[in-house]
Amino acid sequence: MSTAINWFELPAADFDRARSFYEAVLGTELKVDTSGRMPMAFFPYAEGKGTGGAIVKSEHARPGVDGAIVYLDTRGSIERCLRRVEAAGGKVVVPVTDIGPHGRFAILIDSEGNRVGLHEPRAAASAAA
Repeated sequence: MSTAINWFELPAADFDRARSFYEAVLGTELKVDTSGRMPMAFFPYAEGKGTGGAIVKSEHARPGVDGAIVYLDTRGSIERCLRRVEAAGGKVVVPVTDIGPHGRFAILIDSEGNRVGLHEPRAAASAAA
């Protein structure tokens, strides 16, 4: 196993609102596919080399703050991402926190009510300083 996680899905009550939220916070465009059984907006990742994930609209998944936490890579700009959270409709609940050699993290509540982490690896945190 090269990684413990190979896919994740963030449920959305309002698919377009959730997609807009993450595009604004992460400063990137998500690829949308509505051709399948449920709409999906894919986070950028290198297929076969990284962990993929998507926002989904499904009758079998509901947003919530009490479930698992997925940590999204901020690509070395955790502060920039956090500055966008409230304007995009979310709330920061744990500010940037140093975790030693593992980098830094923060936790937010997204536009749908999911608790989601942002992570900046140590190498990126050192380069940003």
